[in-house]
Amino acid sequence: MKKAILSLLAGCTLFALFGCNNRGDNEMVQPTQVEELKPMQQSWRGVLPCADCEGIETSLFLEKDGSWVMNQRYQGGKGPAVFGSYGNWARTADKLILTDTQGDKTYFRAKGDALEMLDREGNPIHSQLNYTLQPVKASLPATPMAMRGMYRYMADAAVFTDCATGKQVSVASNAQLERDYAAARGTESKPILLVVEGHFAFEPNPDTGAPQKVLVINKKGQFSANKDCDD
Repeated sequence: MKKAILSLLAGCTLFALFGCNNRGDNEMVQPTQVEELKPMQQSWRGVLPCADCEGIETSLFLEKDGSWVMNQRYQGGKGPAVFGSYGNWARTADKLILTDTQGDKTYFRAKGDALEMLDREGNPIHSQLNYTLQPVKASLPATPMAMRGMYRYMADAAVFTDCATGKQVSVASNAQLERDYAAARGTESKPILLVVEGHFAFEPNPDTGAPQKVLVINKKGQFSANKDCDD
C-alpha cells in the first residue's frame, strides 16, 4: 500500500528547491551534491487515494541535505494507522525521485505549487481522484521509524551515520544510549552498529543556537559491536 501512495512530483516550481535548468531526463543530480540544493526545506500535505481505507493523509518533507521524510496516516482503515519513512531524493529534468531505505523509488512532478504523484514507472496517473499534495509549513513528524546505522559518542556529542542513506546526523542527548554504547565498545573508541527506532527533529545548535537536524531516539536500541553496515 505504501507504494500505492508513493509516486508523486517535480518541475520548475519544485525546482525552486534545487534550481531550474535544461538537464536531460537521464541526467541525475545526486543528493550528495549539496551545491545543487538551495539551503531551504519544503513540505507538502494532502489526502491520497486508498484501496481499503477512506484516504491516506500524507505529509512529505524535502530537506536541503538531499534527504526526505514522509508521514502517512490511514483514515478509517484497519490495523496500524500511522507510518513513517525516509530516504534520499534526486531529480531529473521533470521528475522528483524519492528512494527509501529499502531501495524502492517513488516519483513526483510539479503541478503549480503542488506535487503530483506519478505511477511506479514515473508516468502520469489518469484518474479523477486526488493525487496532489499542497504546500504547507509544518514540523517534521515524530512518528518512530526503524533505523540502522553506525553510532559513535565522544567529546560529549553523539553522531549516527545511517546505513541506507549514508547521511550523518547528530543524536539528541540520551543518557541510556550513551551508557549502552560505552558497554558495547569496551575499551575501544569506535563506531558501533545500532538498530533503533527514532525520528528526526530540529534543535538549537549548542554552540551557535541555529536550528540543526538531530535524531531523537524513541525506543531503546540494540548495539552489535562486531558488525557494521555491510553485515
